[in-house]
Amino acid sequence: MAIKEKTIELIDALKSTCQTYGMGNDGNEYKIITQVFLYKFINDKFGHALKRISSKLAEAEKWEIAYAEMSEDDRLDILDELSADIPRLYPQHLISNLWNQQAKGDFDLIFDSAMTDIADINSEIFATKTTLNTNIALFEKLTNYVTDDAQRTPFARALIDKLVTFSFEEAFDEQYDFFADIFEYLIKDYNTAGGGKYAEYYTPHSIATIMARLLVGDSNDLHSIECYDPSAGTGTLLMALSHQIGEDRCTIFAQDISQRSNKMLKLNLILNGLVTSLDHAIQGDTLTEPYHKSDDGQSLRQFDYVVSNPPFKLDFPETRETLAGMPARFWAGIPKIPAKLDPQKPRMAIYTLFMQHVINSLKDNGKGAIVIPTGFLTAKSGIENQILKHIVDNKIIYGCISMPSNVFANTGTNVSVLFFDKSRSTDKVVMIDASNMGEDYQDGNNKKCRLRPNEIDQIIDTFSNKREIDDFSVVKTHDEIVTKKYSLSAGQYFDVKIDYIDLTADEFNKRMDDYSKLLFKQFEEDNKLQNEILAKLERVKYE
Repeated sequence: MAIKEKTIELIDALKSTCQTYGMGNDGNEYKIITQVFLYKFINDKFGHALKRISSKLAEAEKWEIAYAEMSEDDRLDILDELSADIPRLYPQHLISNLWNQQAKGDFDLIFDSAMTDIADINSEIFATKTTLNTNIALFEKLTNYVTDDAQRTPFARALIDKLVTFSFEEAFDEQYDFFADIFEYLIKDYNTAGGGKYAEYYTPHSIATIMARLLVGDSNDLHSIECYDPSAGTGTLLMALSHQIGEDRCTIFAQDISQRSNKMLKLNLILNGLVTSLDHAIQGDTLTEPYHKSDDGQSLRQFDYVVSNPPFKLDFPETRETLAGMPARFWAGIPKIPAKLDPQKPRMAIYTLFMQHVINSLKDNGKGAIVIPTGFLTAKSGIENQILKHIVDNKIIYGCISMPSNVFANTGTNVSVLFFDKSRSTDKVVMIDASNMGEDYQDGNNKKCRLRPNEIDQIIDTFSNKREIDDFSVVKTHDEIVTKKYSLSAGQYFDVKIDYIDLTADEFNKRMDDYSKLLFKQFEEDNKLQNEILAKLERVKYE
């Protein structure tokens, strides 16, 4: 069985264990699944790294036993040779050691202690932070999520049973696409629109790839690149961007208010070899408390690339006035508080604030992309129209792609992606209508749509080469867009096509005669039907 299928089997087995112990679809299930999965990953990566350093461990029948039998000095010497992105583990932290202690009655405490101890000794590199600089540990106690005390030890044993028969070793040679697919499968049940104040709108891998490829292109002359997402969620956009640039040539900066997203983002960074960026993964409200600042500590830090898939609408009356006191940041305005708040259907267009923040966060030669509701493209008033005018008049916008319906699984809103270039290096804007692309499929009770590989290639080729294709794409100057009332909707620029047929006078007269006869016949039939109805009404009247 291939490593991908075996990894998916492990995820399913962990979910099944949670379900057996009463935590299927529980609010804490995602913490257990993602944390135990990560524990197994770093355990195997640690062993893989040790065996590359020490021939003794590499040749041992069981490296864990050989590692435990080493003197403390020898063990420390090997640990000193590990790169910073490999967590430090001691014999008592290894899965094999936990496996050997399962018979103990307090195994739940042993299990939790190992997890928290790993977090403590690796906190300097593997912890993330909040906007108040509070550390968020790599691991936390897990068995306390089982409400029945008597079930905690069996639960911990069941988790270890699932881990001990699986190995990530052969996965370490896999590429980005492997971990992107595995991560998407791992979190698919937990990344829903009901998950927090800023709902996690998961970006499909295909859309993230399109955004990254169009922003970065095929340039190999990149180094020390800084990438940022102010509504990072689980990090899908940032992972695609870093892969396109090269994980060793960029640093990731992120912020999101969701605790759940922060945990998943941390996992995503570690899986994709971006451990050194963990320190820049911040949990907190980007709009009221943007963490990433310039050297003066006041103005926003600016980046080479900025991406975002923000929540579209969210009522935020408690912070609205705070944001209104920042006119330099939110130059197009702040949404008004609706007369009646509705938690089921929020109406404040919070995405417009993220749009302004993205533009503000770009370096003078920076590029960015943001997912927005398609209705924005033709906005005629309000904040939306002010932003439209700003990005067109200042020639910041250089592309727009309207996506198929249901391609973003967690929102029924039609979406588009805007592309910004702060360097203003082009006076042309590529507008693509991809709304008719994709194939529909059913995922449970949800109807979804996905772009096929050839369609992704067509979008990228059309955009990159500024091709105009009938009923698919147009290329217009910023001035031409102004004359079209700032519309960024490709469809509004498509030519209306009328088919003309050459007819002789006799052929024309014959067609008109045929139409007249057809109309006359239709009138006769209508009159006959009308008379029959009137006659029936008369009979009913006298009966």
